[in-house]
Amino acid sequence: MRGDRARTLVLLGGLYAAQGLPFGFFSLALPVLLREQGWTLTAISFLQFLALPWGIKFLWAPVVDRHGARRTWLLSLQGAAIAMALLLSELHFSLDSVLLFVAVFLFNLIAATQDVVTDGLAVRLLDAQERGLANGLQVGAYRLGMILGGGLLLWVFAQMGWRVMFLGMAGMLALTTLPVLWLREPQVPRDEAPVPSTAEVPATATRAVLLSPEPAAERSTASPFSGWRLAIAWLHRALTPGMLVLAGLIFCYRFGDQLVSSLLIPFIRDQGMDKETIAVMKGTVGSATSLLGAAVGGWLTFRAGRRQALLWSGLLQAAGFGLYIAAAMGLGGFELLWAATVVEGVVGTMASVALFALMMDASDPAHAGTDYTLLASVVVAVSSLGGLAGGFMGDRLGYTATFCIGTALAAAGCVFLVWWLDRHPTHTRVTQAWR
Repeated sequence: MRGDRARTLVLLGGLYAAQGLPFGFFSLALPVLLREQGWTLTAISFLQFLALPWGIKFLWAPVVDRHGARRTWLLSLQGAAIAMALLLSELHFSLDSVLLFVAVFLFNLIAATQDVVTDGLAVRLLDAQERGLANGLQVGAYRLGMILGGGLLLWVFAQMGWRVMFLGMAGMLALTTLPVLWLREPQVPRDEAPVPSTAEVPATATRAVLLSPEPAAERSTASPFSGWRLAIAWLHRALTPGMLVLAGLIFCYRFGDQLVSSLLIPFIRDQGMDKETIAVMKGTVGSATSLLGAAVGGWLTFRAGRRQALLWSGLLQAAGFGLYIAAAMGLGGFELLWAATVVEGVVGTMASVALFALMMDASDPAHAGTDYTLLASVVVAVSSLGGLAGGFMGDRLGYTATFCIGTALAAAGCVFLVWWLDRHPTHTRVTQAWR
């Protein structure tokens, strides 16, 4: 079983890293390049709309969650991403090219759909106790992918241009696809009846075995559009008890954080750092600190429980933003920016691990991909709204005032989420994991 668990973790880690690779370049590196060309913070913030597939993936999540073999979905989507990167390596375009922005949108569409499949697998593969540690892997792998895309690939672009950068992206995506070839998934109940909590389900019933190709017969082969119920399945899941409340709590927990985080790359660029230095900062240093944060966050969530992990990681994240406030006030110089990057990488990843573990707790194993996708779409929506608010406020109020407002909202949202769940747990599964 240990070998099966190790293969499961390698599979999930590779898939989450694959999502982060192109997203990292387009969300971390592209703003640096556009800022160099004189784009305003408000204009850069409108790039959030290119991430629309992440925010609306719940619309097609029931189709992906309940039809077709997961191995087929994953190989097809990973293959499409690799083909996109190879195609872009042969094309010539500039930063203001419409083709580039179309490519960003398509990469987001592919990665968002792959995420539905991967999240559904993760919820079914892991029991409640394992989720804290596994979410450390999830967030760490995704952040590693983002940092490789936003750091390493930015450095490659600065040195060798678009073609080599996209070839490197295609190669890394191909490596993350290899574990999918050995995926085999057991049959999962598909009825609408109430499902016992994860504590009542034997681990062998929710853990995948990675031995041989997944038989297509294990999932529905009916047309994805065979009935009107499937078309509104996401709405049915959204209206199940506790889901809308938890969505609101996620918004409170993340909005201030995202308002500040959306401005960090342009802020660092505006302090005079060149893109090669930013690549090292967000690549080498950011990678190491994010992985450390994922490990610490997974351990904290596993040992201390959801409540303590969410409370302390959220408050530490808000406190870490104080370093950026000081830097915006002209204190500390480049040294403070490096220190802030280290702190933000660790505590920001810790907070994400704890929140994603809570989201998995709230997801019904029989509708895992749809439930988790709905909650993940809230996270994306908050990220987009926070990014838009950050760009608008940054242009009008400046970095210092915007960082202060975002920090206050982040701390208040963290305290409110914990206070609410102490008194009103949203799901039985959340109650079991909360303390």
